[in-house]
Amino acid sequence: MGELVSPGPGAAPGHEQVGPKPGEPKPGGRAGTEEGLERAAMALLRRDGVLAGLNLREVADEAGVNRGLVYHYYGSRGKLLRRALRRFGAESRSQLSAQQSLPFRARWQSFFQTTITHPEAIELTTLLLLDGTEPLRAMPFLERTQAGLRRAVEEGDLDPEADLLAFHALFVTATYGYTLYRERFAKELGVAVSELDTRVSSLIHDRLLVALGPRDDQAGPLGNGGAN
Repeated sequence: MGELVSPGPGAAPGHEQVGPKPGEPKPGGRAGTEEGLERAAMALLRRDGVLAGLNLREVADEAGVNRGLVYHYYGSRGKLLRRALRRFGAESRSQLSAQQSLPFRARWQSFFQTTITHPEAIELTTLLLLDGTEPLRAMPFLERTQAGLRRAVEEGDLDPEADLLAFHALFVTATYGYTLYRERFAKELGVAVSELDTRVSSLIHDRLLVALGPRDDQAGPLGNGGAN
């Protein structure tokens, strides 16, 4: 990973470039340059927001490398974004996989927490989907998640009359949208982001997920399919 360098001409106040100083050798050769470019892309997305798009020339300038290297290494913005998604989405993918064994409510609340803690995957996926140049699924774990929802019904943790496809789409939409706009929401609502995160998380667990549990006449002896 390159060092932080001073902003170049036209850089936003207080914004620092990511990568080696222009003209300096790039540590790690091509691999180091690619990592620097992908980190620069993420830095620009965080600074300007997803809807501002991403200019490859700005990415090169941010990383402090020759602009031609971006096209030489990736060929297109979509390829750069996909490589960045692979790099920065690894942590969230690992955590989401580990959460599959959690009980129903804990699993979906953990999905929310993981997504807002590691927003890079959602930001990159959103930009790729807006571009429409790379084949990509908005729900990469669709089959596994639907299987988990069916299992929750069988185990008595979810109302058997619940629309599983609609629940999946609604929850993912709400989580993705909140992840992208949470800082703006908090600013307009006049609360700290961390406080808003806690309040939204509590609402999800205490209201939404509870409401989708089995009705009293369907629940187990403890009112939640026999769960603690």
